[in-house]
Amino acid sequence: MVHRILRSLAQDVWDVLRAASPTHASLRDRLVKAFLLTVIVDVAASVGIYYAERHAPMTGVHDFGDALFWTTAQMSTLSSSLTNPLTGAGKAISVVIDIYAITVVTTLAGIFSAFFYHRGEEGRQRGDSSHQGP
Repeated sequence: MVHRILRSLAQDVWDVLRAASPTHASLRDRLVKAFLLTVIVDVAASVGIYYAERHAPMTGVHDFGDALFWTTAQMSTLSSSLTNPLTGAGKAISVVIDIYAITVVTTLAGIFSAFFYHRGEEGRQRGDSSHQGP
């Protein structure tokens, strides 16, 4: 049974990568857009943190690598061992990326929810018992 579930999951991942159906294509496109936007926000916020924090006393941000590490860790909601921003601009950027991270997580939940709903509908239209609900 586990083997069948894993095989089905692997097939769905492959179907998403190759856009096997409009539903798979939609999921792939939405995931790619979310990923690219997140990379852009991460780099932009890192630049902002670097310029806001680099000269602050007792800061953990001494170069762009530190800023990128802190921002990426903050966006992944893991936090880091670097100190929190000390400047007003750094704190504002921190709040914005925290809100962005929460928004992305909830958006991803909605994207996957829509995908599974539409896959279930496709299965019901085909009469596939593995996609039918209770």
